[in-house]
Amino acid sequence: MRVGILTSSRADYSQYLPLLRQLDRTPEIDFEIIAFGTHLSDKFGKTIKQIVSDGFEVCHGLDTYVDGDRPQSICESMSKTILACSEVWEKTRFDLIYSLGDRFEMFAACSSLQPYNIPIAHIHGGEETEGAIDNAFRHGITHMSSLHFPSTEVYRQRIVDLKGSDSNVYNVGALSIDNLSKLKLLSKSEFFQAFNINLDLPSVLVTFHPETINFKSNQYYVEQLTAVLSRLKKYQIIITMPNADTSSAVIRDRLNAFIVEHENAVGVESFGTLGYLTCIKHCAFMLGNTSSGFLEASYFPTKVVNLGNRQKGRILTANIVTVEIEESKILQGIDEILSRKLPEKIDIFGHGNAAEKIVAATIAAVHNR
Repeated sequence: MRVGILTSSRADYSQYLPLLRQLDRTPEIDFEIIAFGTHLSDKFGKTIKQIVSDGFEVCHGLDTYVDGDRPQSICESMSKTILACSEVWEKTRFDLIYSLGDRFEMFAACSSLQPYNIPIAHIHGGEETEGAIDNAFRHGITHMSSLHFPSTEVYRQRIVDLKGSDSNVYNVGALSIDNLSKLKLLSKSEFFQAFNINLDLPSVLVTFHPETINFKSNQYYVEQLTAVLSRLKKYQIIITMPNADTSSAVIRDRLNAFIVEHENAVGVESFGTLGYLTCIKHCAFMLGNTSSGFLEASYFPTKVVNLGNRQKGRILTANIVTVEIEESKILQGIDEILSRKLPEKIDIFGHGNAAEKIVAATIAAVHNR
């Protein structure tokens, strides 16, 4: 059978890695990677190069990114994605397409599949993020999909509720746990050689994305965040840049200005999978509103101060404190998480065999159609 892998950014690609390697070992399946969104953008590090350097061929590289963070820019990007993907579906026959997550680009790509009646297998459905428009996109992809691979039993049940059926809904755990259980992360010295960042210093990993439901407040939010960062003088502050979302430019510009103004701050566009996971492992705590604070951070576990409503609705594990995006509340949250004793293990997202489960269920589902 021939399957397609939709990947629109560094974030979903890093999660796909264990699945791609499992598919590579599966003689019954040929797969083709369809890279679009920010993968082809120089501004976001042209991360299509990471796919190639990992040894995979990008069969379809689609130029769909529209530079801009206004709502109209998002709509233009979605339109370009639908049109570019339709050209792929016209030329290539697929038995199934894998889709991961909830980005607007991913929703557009899945929408383009509907007239062609090509089945979709959705990874990481059933989750809830009330502070982002991604919430509607994620549930929309769920309704467009016929095969579902959520990461926990709670999320599996939400899909069952949405679909009105438990047919082809499998709690497989999270591919990120496969990554973490099998990948050899960088040593601190290897990390320093790659990024010139010394993880022997007490460090805070900052990843802050726009709240796209309440995007007009993002200027205020980033000012509150940087006010806190300016007070964390005993830490090295490692900042990764926001996604291409509505109002992301105001956050990106302010964070870049902060990096210039503060000697203890360093900015990175993209660490890649190994670099980012290594940084999560060794930082004192994470600060921001990224889903990796809920999933990957739980593996070590690493302490997390989650800001605002972007991730509201996700399962809160013992390593996470959620606070409002206001300077004094964030500082209180930092004090609280640093004083908290964590369990040695948090394993609600599976045991590192999600890729095997996904491939087995895929083969069974396609053969039984």
